[in-house]
Amino acid sequence: MVWNPLPNVARMIAAQPWAMHGAGVVLPAERWVRRLSGGRWGVLDLAGLPSIEVTVVGRKTGLPRTTSLLCVPDGDGFYLVGSNWGKPKHPAWSANLRAARTASVRYDGSAAFPVSVSEVTGVERKRVWDQVVEFWPGYEMEFQLSGGREFRIFRLDRISDR
Repeated sequence: MVWNPLPNVARMIAAQPWAMHGAGVVLPAERWVRRLSGGRWGVLDLAGLPSIEVTVVGRKTGLPRTTSLLCVPDGDGFYLVGSNWGKPKHPAWSANLRAARTASVRYDGSAAFPVSVSEVTGVERKRVWDQVVEFWPGYEMEFQLSGGREFRIFRLDRISDR
């Protein structure tokens, strides 16, 4: 296994408040890298961080909506955090996931596969929040920048082919 310093560098940068203004650069770069790689990789993948491309039906339009996000792998599933770069409003993708039972994802260059969607709430939310912040400390800073908005957290689990 080759040592990759990029994930640690990305975590250090993400801990800086000025980095939250990077959405204007990162998001267009993400679309460009996804387009060039046929959807297999994104900017986070190039930085050595786990990203996931989620496609979910829009709650208002009924049309498929695809978003690339940082994910927190957990066993056979993933956690997604609706931090929205520390903005005061929830990201649109989180409202679509909240309204869905299933979605389709691409992860680690794989072909798309179906997942079940559940929002993490109640007592379990605190445990999961601690887990995702340990994985990506920038979430804590984004929480502060958002004015204390409680970020939506989702669990995605692969739906078996059986």
